Amino acid sequence: MEFADARGLAVTAASEAAVRGIDATTEAYLAFRADTGERLKEALAADPACVYAHTLRGYFMLLFETRPFLERAKKSLSAADEALAATSVTPRERAHVEALRRWTTGEWEAAAAQFDAILMEHPRDAVAFKMAQYLHFYLGDAEAMRDSAARCLFAWDEGVPGYGYILGSYAFALEEAGAYAEAEKAGRRAVEIHPHDVWAAHAVAHVMEMEGRAREGVAWIDSLDRNWDDCHNFRYHILWHRCLFHLDLGDGERALDLYDREVRDRSTEEYLDIANAASMLWRMEQNGIDVGRRWEELAERSAQHVGDRTLVFADAHYAMALAAAGDPDPHLADLRAWAREGSGTQARLLRECGLALIEGLVAYRRGEWGRAVDLLLPIRRELRRVGGSHAQRDVFQRTLVDAAIRDGRWSLARALVAERLGRKPESAWNRTAWARVETGMAA
Repeated sequence: MEFADARGLAVTAASEAAVRGIDATTEAYLAFRADTGERLKEALAADPACVYAHTLRGYFMLLFETRPFLERAKKSLSAADEALAATSVTPRERAHVEALRRWTTGEWEAAAAQFDAILMEHPRDAVAFKMAQYLHFYLGDAEAMRDSAARCLFAWDEGVPGYGYILGSYAFALEEAGAYAEAEKAGRRAVEIHPHDVWAAHAVAHVMEMEGRAREGVAWIDSLDRNWDDCHNFRYHILWHRCLFHLDLGDGERALDLYDREVRDRSTEEYLDIANAASMLWRMEQNGIDVGRRWEELAERSAQHVGDRTLVFADAHYAMALAAAGDPDPHLADLRAWAREGSGTQARLLRECGLALIEGLVAYRRGEWGRAVDLLLPIRRELRRVGGSHAQRDVFQRTLVDAAIRDGRWSLARALVAERLGRKPESAWNRTAWARVETGMAA
């Protein structure tokens, strides 16, 4: 039977209760709530043969970006296919199954294109909207992320359930595409609609990060953090931004305190949690902060991900932790093998620039400054393809700058730091790097 979901889209299910469960799942997912999985379990309990519910489960498994969860996603695809063989569903639901199929085979561009095709016909498909954004984001294509969202906005207004979340997602896409004023306006409005919308709040924080407005960034997050108690682990990421703002202000003691109390208040194996922590400790050490033995826990967690082969962005951060307090060689050996024999988007990315990035990070940590520069400099304009935000990838650019300074490549270092000062003249690290270059060139 077909039932209309909260936004008027047809969903094939055994009962209206199953569709209401899917609505609750979608709402929880858009809000980044920790109970998203529980809501989906309720939907599947109401209809164990619901094609769309199995597809949703597959998407959620893929978002964990680990090998075991990829296998779970494939099982969800098999369940969706089995249900599909026994049920007549809508073209939209069938298209979602094909999107999941493409994604599980590692063809991210094809999966993103499938989601965008769904949105052409069904611009109120909030799940397709968010999945398209995720894939465009980790493909490093900010313009595609912006345009994918913009094409749908005509179908949304404040009378459509979830509008605020869609507006907040558009705000983030605008920010990554460099439209800062428009992004901030949209993000602030989204937070007015849903004060607990952590993604929209994070979009505004990104604007402040890119514009060097660290004090405003701290105040912005301070004013909203009480709203995120029900948020899943993404909460750690926006609190990472607060930590980063304090680091930009030169307040290393406060940043280290926030790392312990907020960014890494417990040991987790989630790739984004590890990326938050590894990139923050790396930056802190570049700022001259003694981080003690904090790397050890991260290295232990990162070692558990050797062989995942799902996301180069995550692999780069695992390598940082392993190089700092473990043994990065098994990880490097596995990645080199994947680059030689692997297929799919992430394997191609690894061959074309990801492996050079990761080997450059390890060389830097080993004090091989010249080798780090030689590996990182040719790919610095390609690093957007690794995915992540401008703010997240900046740790890689800082590493190139620091390696150039340590290797005494003064003209290169001066040029790189001058670029950074043009964008963020108030950054404590940028100012310190400029002073180091001046001292080195005068010697």
